[in-house]
Amino acid sequence: MRQKIVAGNWKMNTTLQDGIKLAQEVEKLASEVNNAAKVIVCTPFIHLTEVKKVLKKVSLGAQNCASEVSGAFTGEVSASMVKSTGAEYVILGHSERRSYYHEDDALLYKKVQLALANNLIPIFCIGELLAEREAGKHFDVVKSQLEKGIFSLSADDFKKIVLAYEPVWAIGTGKTATSAQAQEIHKFIRDTVAAKYGKAIADGVSILYGGSCKASNAKELFANPDVDGGLIGGASLVASDFLGIITAY
Repeated sequence: MRQKIVAGNWKMNTTLQDGIKLAQEVEKLASEVNNAAKVIVCTPFIHLTEVKKVLKKVSLGAQNCASEVSGAFTGEVSASMVKSTGAEYVILGHSERRSYYHEDDALLYKKVQLALANNLIPIFCIGELLAEREAGKHFDVVKSQLEKGIFSLSADDFKKIVLAYEPVWAIGTGKTATSAQAQEIHKFIRDTVAAKYGKAIADGVSILYGGSCKASNAKELFANPDVDGGLIGGASLVASDFLGIITAY
């Protein structure tokens, strides 16, 4: 059975001190519930080492890594640096990175390869813009992002990936894909993976939903057979709200 996952993406929020406090609250609450999902918090780079010290049940992830191994790349943080903090996961291809920082499929493939080479598990994000959804191009968009971003991986490497579907039109807007819309696109993603790598690998990959998921709609979204959890933004910044999503499992 594939793994159920609830991952919090803090984005560019919280000072180091506030981040440590939030991590402590999440760890305490997550430790008090018996749930079926793996819980992950993905923090800003400067938080990783200190937050790792307070996490036991909860796993740690970063929000990005560099596309180069090392060298004269001022301001960048390499995959090996992320790994050295004790992080296990790294978010790659988030819609905000694609949009604001113009990260394309070729660059993201390099990042995925470096993450895997450093024993980090990529949470690889795919998803369409509102105009693409309204034009009926959402299937084409996510298929292209898969094919150009990670389908050059070997089957053994692909099995290490977590996918996250982000309807970009639902991130930070308060809009959410309906349960039926989420299931439809998640099934399409799984079928696309099956066509490339086979049914066994497709059945084993976790596909998370990331688009204004909150405690009030998590249970309905997670009840879909092809939705394996969530990549949570704003609701992960309040421990009690995040707990409400975790306990949907």
